[in-house]
Amino acid sequence: MAIIAQESGVLRPAAEGQSPRSLHWLGVLCGLVAGAWLGAAEAPVKLVTIGLSPYAISLCMVTGVFVARWTFPTLLKGTEYVFEDLNSKRHLMVWALLAGALWAVANTLTVFAIRDVGLAVAFPLWNANSLVGLIWARVFFGELKGASGGVILRVVVGAVVIALAATLLGFSTIHGDHGGAGHAIRGVAAALGACLLWGTMYVPYRKAYLSGMNPLSFVTAFTVGELGTVALLAVTLGGGFVTIEHELRHAHQVLFWLFLGGFVWVVGDLFQQYAAKYVGIGRGIPLANTNQLWGLAWAALVFGELQGATGMQKLLVVGGSLGMIGGAVLVGSGAATGREQTSQNEAVERECDRYGLDYLRTLRSLGGVEENGRAGNGRRWWDYLIMTAAVLFFVSFAATAAVPTMHLSVPWVSILSGLMLCVLGIGCYRLWRGTSFS
Repeated sequence: MAIIAQESGVLRPAAEGQSPRSLHWLGVLCGLVAGAWLGAAEAPVKLVTIGLSPYAISLCMVTGVFVARWTFPTLLKGTEYVFEDLNSKRHLMVWALLAGALWAVANTLTVFAIRDVGLAVAFPLWNANSLVGLIWARVFFGELKGASGGVILRVVVGAVVIALAATLLGFSTIHGDHGGAGHAIRGVAAALGACLLWGTMYVPYRKAYLSGMNPLSFVTAFTVGELGTVALLAVTLGGGFVTIEHELRHAHQVLFWLFLGGFVWVVGDLFQQYAAKYVGIGRGIPLANTNQLWGLAWAALVFGELQGATGMQKLLVVGGSLGMIGGAVLVGSGAATGREQTSQNEAVERECDRYGLDYLRTLRSLGGVEENGRAGNGRRWWDYLIMTAAVLFFVSFAATAAVPTMHLSVPWVSILSGLMLCVLGIGCYRLWRGTSFS
């Protein structure tokens, strides 16, 4: 095994597998793919205007999330692999459930924020979660510790630029008034609460991957915390089971679109998980937050939200778009080298000492190397049953769906969907070739 650093007389081995540089660019690619799919998943939240409560909307979306989070790991690795991975790192189960609960509360808060101040204001506020994640990354995991001044400058400035660019893009689409001052304060508070919770949620992400867990395994446990928390919120705060059931039954024609939004969101989140694994949360989350750029593309090109935009709004769009691209370039170019890689290995060593894990085996996993003797080469009969159930669930929702009455540009739907599928194909190919989705 290669030696990458010697500090305080301690030799630290490099992870086997791809080179750190290759893993860095793989993580950057995953972050950008995540941005494309997370951005597209936000559009169905607009259906809050049909009268469904935030709790009912969140529950519908999380149902799609739950189905997708079980389908993709089963499709890519099989349940035997996933449960073996979970069983070998049982201490991470509680962290996955905690992360799922944090996500569920944050997601519900975003629906309140959209209702009270609109997506244009709420989106950039909660998208500042990347800055929260950057702080936690440095405090808990030593990310950027020992990095050169140039690398620190690129990552920090890039993350701030992306957050500011998201604000510009958000304000470029503001139309009308979303309520009085009381509603505005409540909406802003909800968006900031979601920002703090989502930024903190990434701590369990990174903790899991520094312990060698596969992202596909982590999200399988994660979704149990999601669904359980959302269901609890819906029943206790949303008026009870009867009220929620009544809402959903009378809105059955639009439930598919919320379900689909959750399903699409999971695709983006899976790539966000791989980005967090291979470049850390300080770099991966700002890259995933380029979803604002994709969200604007859908809003402007598909829904025509910028028709009749003023000169100032157009200027905000151009400035925000260029800023977000520039911020992504800065973050992506700030690869970890030398002492920062040593700091990461020390973080891995601390996790291994704390939970009795094999240090070298964990390093190999963090380097994208599949462990010997692991399951996943085959599928069991119940794997096919899970995937069949997911397809039937999807089809049953689609059969009752009605297209909402709104202006849609079908050509742009086709173009953006095609771009997303191309980006997804490239991301899947690189993950498969480089790490076998490990």
